[in-house]
Amino acid sequence: MIVYDPLWETLKKKGLSTYTLRVKFQISGSTVQRLRKNKSVSTNTLDDLCGLLDCSLSDIAKHIPNKP
Repeated sequence: MIVYDPLWETLKKKGLSTYTLRVKFQISGSTVQRLRKNKSVSTNTLDDLCGLLDCSLSDIAKHIPNKP
């Protein structure tokens, strides 16, 4: 399972909010909600976030193995 907990920490460290993602970076509200709920988003979205936040993928998402 992919979780986006690192994204929220990265935003906090950079002094940014979801408002900034939506308004300044023009990330749609539905995409922000998908990230909040750890639902799938496109690799393009992840690439965009890495570029906008000047960070690596590990600063946005992490993999947690599914339990059998």
